[in-house]
Amino acid sequence: MCGLLVSTDSMIDSNAFQKGLKTLKDRGPDMQRIEVLGSGIMAFERLAIMGLNEEGMQPFHLKDSAVVCNGELYGYRPLKEELKKDYDFISDSDCELLLPLFDRYGTDMFRMLDAEFALVLYDAETGSFIAGRDPIGIRPLFYGYTHNNKIAFGSLAESLMPFCTDIHPFPPGYYYKDGKFISYAKIEETNAVMHDSLEETCSRIHDLLIDGVVKRMDADAPVGYLLSGGLDSSLVCAIAQKHSSKPIRTFAIGMDTDAIDLKYAKETADYIHSDHHEIIINKEDVLSAIKPVIQILGTWDITTIRASIGMYLLCKAIHQTTDIHVLFTGEISDELFGYKYTDFAPDADSFQNEAMKRIHELYMYDVLRADRCISSNSMEGRVPFGDLAFVRYVMSIDPSMKMNTYHMGKYLLRHAFESDELLPADILFRDKAAFSDAVGHSLADDIKAYAEEQYSDADFQERCQIYDYCRPYTKESLLYRDIFESYYAGMADMIKDFWLPNQNWEGCSIKDPSARYLSNYGASGI
Repeated sequence: MCGLLVSTDSMIDSNAFQKGLKTLKDRGPDMQRIEVLGSGIMAFERLAIMGLNEEGMQPFHLKDSAVVCNGELYGYRPLKEELKKDYDFISDSDCELLLPLFDRYGTDMFRMLDAEFALVLYDAETGSFIAGRDPIGIRPLFYGYTHNNKIAFGSLAESLMPFCTDIHPFPPGYYYKDGKFISYAKIEETNAVMHDSLEETCSRIHDLLIDGVVKRMDADAPVGYLLSGGLDSSLVCAIAQKHSSKPIRTFAIGMDTDAIDLKYAKETADYIHSDHHEIIINKEDVLSAIKPVIQILGTWDITTIRASIGMYLLCKAIHQTTDIHVLFTGEISDELFGYKYTDFAPDADSFQNEAMKRIHELYMYDVLRADRCISSNSMEGRVPFGDLAFVRYVMSIDPSMKMNTYHMGKYLLRHAFESDELLPADILFRDKAAFSDAVGHSLADDIKAYAEEQYSDADFQERCQIYDYCRPYTKESLLYRDIFESYYAGMADMIKDFWLPNQNWEGCSIKDPSARYLSNYGASGI
């Protein structure tokens, strides 16, 4: 995980630019470089993952053009061998391929990338700056405008705030060129519905997910794995362990009073023979993390913040006690295969539309959480379920097959690995539990109790009226919003809405985003 900051206005105040750059230091603690290019300025904070020597430092250059990229280009080695016929490479970094690709293909390059990326490229031939972001938005990118009305790009909204106004998330699946944002990929949409048999479908899911995990295991820096003991993270860890020559390092977290995940994570770790570590947290840890978590997230959303607290504390412990620079996670499976609440989808079209909505908005919720919790602790997150080929295929599956008509959510994913015996059966078929709940129900309960102490009923009613956009509706949500505004005043529209189950579906009209308030929660909390 790295940080980039680029202004197309070379006249900006240098102190303000440096102040913005300091916000990216945790993302890129290893090296820093700043260059003036044409009418702009380009800076990079590096976390070395591929090509660990100085030759892998960015910006990379070719014919007076330059590029900075926070990203990973998967399967780049064969492509590099092909490009070597025409270009001389100086490093082992995957991102050095970007300028040769642009030189050969122009902006068509974006459609070719099998990558998680946010990049800004200076095209010396035209004197213009081009920016782009991966189709899911796994890597963060924001844009804003200087006082001279020149566009600037940064890995975090915070990095732009010292010298920009009108700051927004850069839309995933778009590139910026010549003053326009141009869509090159809408990964949530599909041109054709696949009508393969159940076994054909599951076989394809099986092979694509394995490929998505294995290609991400290529790293020059030490790698670790987040393991909750739920289906998604357990599958990622099991696949990785099968393809590793030594025990992978796995990490789980839980409350000291009522942790749910820990026992399942240990069962999985024992089964796959990983080098497993547990982090135990308490009420004080949770409450003290609220402010820093909201600051690094740049959100006021309830479920994102709750889920981030455990993840942030886990990543913090990993950073402080290990040499790990890369962390695998199980995000994006729920959006593809369904949450607990999608059991209530009234029909197949509704299920598919909900999946499209969740994939389209991922960069504001689960993907945002994973990136910020990991990167703020100077590590890089890798998300196998976000593999582009995997996502495209799953979105193309007949949605009637993905609905829970099997008395078990995510049945296709579970059945795909049923014969492999990669996991114990009770893990492979474990009921879905939301991460924050599975860390311990007391996590959210402690926060709610704390919020109740901060506001009287009269204070709550009065303060809620301050906010017209996505008005807080509980004392917990008001607490989060007040803290958010202390860091990001007037920037609440960076997030579209509260993450909640589809309120239009029967059985989903709950005001707390936790799945434990749904009637089908069942054994999830056991």
